[in-house]
Amino acid sequence: NDEAIMSGQGTLALEMLASQPNLDAIVVPIGGGGLISGIATAAKAINPNIKIYGVEVTGYPSVYNAIHNLPDVVGGSTIAEGIAVKKPGALNLEVIARLVDDVFIVAEEDIEEAINSLITIEKTVTEGAGAASLAAVMANSELFANQKVGVILCGANIDSRILASILMRRLVRKGKIVRYLIKLNDLPGALSDVSATIGKWGGNILEVSHQRMFGAVHVKDADLHVTVETRGLEQSQEILEKLIELGYAAELLKD
Repeated sequence: NDEAIMSGQGTLALEMLASQPNLDAIVVPIGGGGLISGIATAAKAINPNIKIYGVEVTGYPSVYNAIHNLPDVVGGSTIAEGIAVKKPGALNLEVIARLVDDVFIVAEEDIEEAINSLITIEKTVTEGAGAASLAAVMANSELFANQKVGVILCGANIDSRILASILMRRLVRKGKIVRYLIKLNDLPGALSDVSATIGKWGGNILEVSHQRMFGAVHVKDADLHVTVETRGLEQSQEILEKLIELGYAAELLKD
């Protein structure tokens, strides 16, 4: 909430437009509002027609609420800690209201997808707040179609455990890691047959839980929970069909 801070951060827009003068839009994560205030001021001075969009995360839409006269209700856990700000600065809010074209609110899952995309495609590591701008573009792809868009990746300070969890969760959501529930007779060799079938059809078993004692499992049966890595949902379904063909009561568990 300081004009000197806004001016310093606004030099980012000068560098972006010096490199890419024909940008149609710049998308900026909003925390306290200093970054987007500086960028909007500098970019609009150079090109009054450029669009400036802000991005906030679902639990902390403080700027969105303020400019739309909505109740100031924010809070909760978020992966985008860097923009989890309860109240924007008054100086920043005035600039945002005057110069920013719109503010998007993105979901946690959108940010996870953006982090994953930046790593797998661009080989670039960002924290949750840093990936928010790309998350907004991906979630509003029709709006940005056929435009030249600059996105701000404003931080890479992400815990390695959180990063690993995000990457694994994306594999689950894309059907590349799945769980099967297989009911089988608790006899010698049954588990081996199941494992061989999964392996034969290209699945890589990551984890097995052999459950005999809890729930409504018959005394002679067992519930087998198997976590498997596959190429995707098509292969996962194919493995399920082969297990059923062999006489196993099997199902593909939902995420």
